[in-house]
Amino acid sequence: MHGRFIGWARARGGTMFHVNHEPGAEIHHTDPFAVPAGQRSPVRRLRGRLAAPVTLWTAPGPAGLTVSSTLVAEGEPDRLLGLIDAESDLWAAVEEAGRFAVAPLGPPHRQLADRFAGLFPSPGGLFATGSWLDTPYGPVPADAGGWAGCRLDTAREYGWGLLVEATIEAVDLTEETMPLLHYRGRYHELT
Repeated sequence: MHGRFIGWARARGGTMFHVNHEPGAEIHHTDPFAVPAGQRSPVRRLRGRLAAPVTLWTAPGPAGLTVSSTLVAEGEPDRLLGLIDAESDLWAAVEEAGRFAVAPLGPPHRQLADRFAGLFPSPGGLFATGSWLDTPYGPVPADAGGWAGCRLDTAREYGWGLLVEATIEAVDLTEETMPLLHYRGRYHELT
């Protein structure tokens, strides 16, 4: 999201952008600051066409971030990889604690995902609303259906992000839940 937006609301069919708080302000159903389609990076367009699970990464502190670039690799040991923002509060907390939690989010978590992505207001802080389970790896939403506890192994710059590599030390799956997916800039559900 751009810092130029003063307020906004998510509509069922897309995002509405409010770009001026004055009376008579215009509401757009698309991002008025978006790069025109013909000028967008082909790699960014390719990435947008790959559906990705929406996860919430948290760490002691607490700190958290919505992450849609998460990959689990089975093995001895089991591993988790992800791309995050190196300047995020989450990374500072993970780097300090050496551990973090990852919870897959479901369709009821759209607003939570937006809040932790910095796209939705969070008066009182990111963890002020909702029900949270305290874990040694970081708080996780009580209704997430499961989470994994990870020990940080290494991180390095990768593209414009930070590639985080971790060992999965704990997995707690409480129930089967439908995933929340990110595809072409919007949330989607399996149907």
